[in-house]
Amino acid sequence: MKTVIVYNHPYEKSFNHAILEATMRGLKHSENEIDLINLDEDKFNPVMEKEDLLGFVRHSAVDDQAVDYINRLQNADNLVFIFPIWWELMPAMMKGFIDKVIFPGGTFDYTKSGYGMISKLSRLKKTTVITTMNTPKALYRMIFSNAIQRSLIRGTLKKSGMKNITWLSFNMIKSSSIKRRTSWLVKVEKHFKNI
Repeated sequence: MKTVIVYNHPYEKSFNHAILEATMRGLKHSENEIDLINLDEDKFNPVMEKEDLLGFVRHSAVDDQAVDYINRLQNADNLVFIFPIWWELMPAMMKGFIDKVIFPGGTFDYTKSGYGMISKLSRLKKTTVITTMNTPKALYRMIFSNAIQRSLIRGTLKKSGMKNITWLSFNMIKSSSIKRRTSWLVKVEKHFKNI
């Protein structure tokens, strides 16, 4: 089994980094091959340039880094996204990854009618999205309409044909205790031990 992790956080001592380490521990326990895409370390350019938009229309990515990422996703049995929620959505690099890598001709194709999408990630069995935020869970759901659920999970991943998607959201990070954070990390590691 091969798991591709798409990780976006610029600070290596962040709680997101601790989540990344717990994820990798769990995956190693379940003998997964891990392919880590670290957008910050890769200095990924998230901006959709004119050439990228033309590539979208032609169903062929042009950004060399995006093409590499697409190829890596095509070999994934499991896909994991780890990132913080800033201003109720993902950071720019993660949004740019979605724009430039979840791409027609690479990760999905359109149905004959042109209205639906079919995943080209034929090996992919499971996708997990792990986020952190300081907004309380109920407030994020009621006031901000679960923006990640709407834009990323339903509006991108499911729409482009991915199935079996799980979202693990860890809220109120700044005010959380060490004990609570430790329990969250145990939960993450256990989740990936069972994949």
